Amino acid sequence: MKLTGSTELVYLLAIAPAVFWGVSSVLSKRGLARGGGTHQATLVVIGLDALIYWGILLVRRGMGAFSGLSVITIGVFLVAGALGTAMGRLFVFKGIDRVGASINSAVISTRPLFAALLAAGFLSESVTPSIAVGIVVLVVGLTVLALGQGGDVEGWNAYEMLFPLAAASCFAVGNVLRRFGLQSSSMTVFEALTANATAAVLVLIAYTTVSNSWESLHAPAESYRYFVASAVLTALSVLALFTALSLPNGQVAIVDSLAATSPLFTVAFSSVFLRDLEQVTRGIIVGAFIVVVGVVFITSGPLLL
Repeated sequence: MKLTGSTELVYLLAIAPAVFWGVSSVLSKRGLARGGGTHQATLVVIGLDALIYWGILLVRRGMGAFSGLSVITIGVFLVAGALGTAMGRLFVFKGIDRVGASINSAVISTRPLFAALLAAGFLSESVTPSIAVGIVVLVVGLTVLALGQGGDVEGWNAYEMLFPLAAASCFAVGNVLRRFGLQSSSMTVFEALTANATAAVLVLIAYTTVSNSWESLHAPAESYRYFVASAVLTALSVLALFTALSLPNGQVAIVDSLAATSPLFTVAFSSVFLRDLEQVTRGIIVGAFIVVVGVVFITSGPLLL
């Protein structure tokens, strides 16, 4: 059956974050290698993204932003921002620093497994056999990627994979909450983005104050250039992701799985731009191929309906 325009749009919007996140991970690794820190990177990326979203929202809606929305609806996105963005991003940068951009991206992309199960349990979304097989294959491919003896050239310990795994869990919960909020209310994508980012910034400010970590901002200027560029790409990524989740055909299992193909792009970009910091092995290449097979299964479901 021929794909409808809305389905094609969901696929396009869901794959865009994978590309942007692939580049963003490489930029973040470079920023960390230039003397930057994980806490600094999180503050810069999320803080700048919040400013971008607020600027766009005020231009589009003015003082009418968030009008008519219930406290519960706004609360859903505040929780999603605190957990799925603030905590998730902290774990992301920790993972990039410890195990490398390619391995970190691979482990984080196991989140479709968590997201699909949560969406089925709390959103009553159906998981077709094709999507189920695709998710399993995808996870297998990502596991091969993670065990491909690559990543940070300085080496890493197995327990450090807990950082990207924690990020995957946070992102999965966040995406399910966002899908629920976008489908059960009249909140626009930009309102959702802004509420999400604002909550993340507030959580980070509180965490930074309590942990007395403001000195992390005293980093080389060169590192900021990489993190600012990463922030812009992250803003575009989340915008595409939120838009995909807001569409009628934007099931979490499909959107999150396609967005989770970012390791393919991270590996490709790392092999070219991070040769002095990371190594891309045969195992990583094989894992990337298996990921593609998983994506084929996932995207074939709507074609067969």
